[in-house]
Amino acid sequence: MAKFIFVTGGVVSGLGKGITAASLGRILKARGLKVTSQKLDPYINVDPGTMSPFQHGEVFVTDDGLEADLDLGHYERFIDENLNQYSNLTTGKVYQSVIQKEREGKYLGQTVQVIPHITDEIKLFIKQGASSSDADIVITEIGGTIGDIESMPFLEAARQMVLEVGHENCLFIHVTYVPYLSGSKEYKSKPTQHSVKELQSYGILPDIIIARCDKPIPEAVLDKIQLFCNVQKECVIQNITLDSLYEVPLMLEKQEMAQRVLEHLHLSCNEPDLDDWKKLCDRIVNLKSEVNIALVGKYVQFHDAYLSVSEALIHAGFDNNVKVKIHWIDSESVKPEEFDHVFKDIQGIILPGGFGHRGIQGMIDIATYAYDHKIPYFGICLGMQIAAIAFARNVLGYKDANSFEFDQSSTHTIIDFMANQSDKIQKGGTMRLGAYPCAIAQDSLLEKIYQKSMISERHRHRYEFNNEYRVEFENNGMLISGTSPDKLLVEAIEAKDHPFYIGVQFHPEFKSRPNRAHPLFKAFIKQSMQTKKANLK
Repeated sequence: MAKFIFVTGGVVSGLGKGITAASLGRILKARGLKVTSQKLDPYINVDPGTMSPFQHGEVFVTDDGLEADLDLGHYERFIDENLNQYSNLTTGKVYQSVIQKEREGKYLGQTVQVIPHITDEIKLFIKQGASSSDADIVITEIGGTIGDIESMPFLEAARQMVLEVGHENCLFIHVTYVPYLSGSKEYKSKPTQHSVKELQSYGILPDIIIARCDKPIPEAVLDKIQLFCNVQKECVIQNITLDSLYEVPLMLEKQEMAQRVLEHLHLSCNEPDLDDWKKLCDRIVNLKSEVNIALVGKYVQFHDAYLSVSEALIHAGFDNNVKVKIHWIDSESVKPEEFDHVFKDIQGIILPGGFGHRGIQGMIDIATYAYDHKIPYFGICLGMQIAAIAFARNVLGYKDANSFEFDQSSTHTIIDFMANQSDKIQKGGTMRLGAYPCAIAQDSLLEKIYQKSMISERHRHRYEFNNEYRVEFENNGMLISGTSPDKLLVEAIEAKDHPFYIGVQFHPEFKSRPNRAHPLFKAFIKQSMQTKKANLK
């Protein structure tokens, strides 16, 4: 039977519960255990697919098409396992399912209530996460902060799990903030004490407390946390702010966190094999040179909107032994007359996904600038569509070329719905979501990068390249380098007379790993490193 670990948070939000959960998964997996992760989100949206990136950050996509919280990206990057539809649950999904069952008469006339029906639905989901992955350990992060009304059903479901599977098969980790008051020059444990007291009021006793802090906490304060929060001293573990989040697993391992978990769950495992992870962290520390990459988007004020993209760039830097310095460029505010100054020291330009017409003209101008000045350009999803529109306008001469999404009156819709598509669908349902195969053109740069003729990548978009322009694009220097296996859908384009000008309809950033960079990102950074600043006008 699987073992279950629940991770909760207290005092304030943004403590890094997701990084804690992901890091624990890494050090457990290093012992030969099969680990999977889940995130229970208390918001009433069914999924984050229709939520503003400014509020929620990026939407992470799994192979099976789940639109999920960005913490799933952390889980996949750390534990190196592809997650699935049983990895992210929201209050909206819970109530949607329960109400549907009630309408279908599946509760046989019962009065449907939070307990047991809502909590039963949550427990069913947690168990399905275990069965669908055949995991030894399921790590479930409960979103929000202890005391939030929205989180109560999830906490109650977790409490009931202990009764169903036994305390020896369940473990609770509580992440709290231990603030440092500069005025009195001391750390304060009282916020942690109150947070644990609140958690205990729900019938949950934490087995391990993760003390989030900026600097090491004095022993006297740790003693106080241990005494007043009713945990063993060795189960009060510090999560100190580090230069790289990828150092967190090694910090937790040094404090024997995995050992405490295994003792509680009555598991005996091999010695951990963290050699590759240690080599990764050594490489990170020893990066000396830098490469300047411009990340162009409309949500750049909130960096989490492009979290997987920025992490994939950083991973590619690791593999190329270079530190990637990201310059965040707002496509809505930057002007063409400023490009020579803005991109003076830029060695590569990446343009990720997005929706809506705001900031599009700036993106088209920047894609054109990269094409004309031979600056490495990497377009992802919207970034590929922008590259196609820019090419149609400036090489093919179609001045009104556009996407149907942005201008329905355009006479040259380079990006459009395909024949069997329609815009009369719910906003929560995109036309292509999840992993799809892609056939790579022979002798293309894409084939050289992947070293394969067939790949699988994740998608999240509604519009496609218009096939009416395929021949014209290829005859004028833009190769269709990736298509669906049946050749009906364009998946990738690349400029023939350019060192690196690639657009892909899919999202390769979701499959990048810190110790195994995605080949496209790795090639992009490698080519960007070769860009001579002196050649940029």
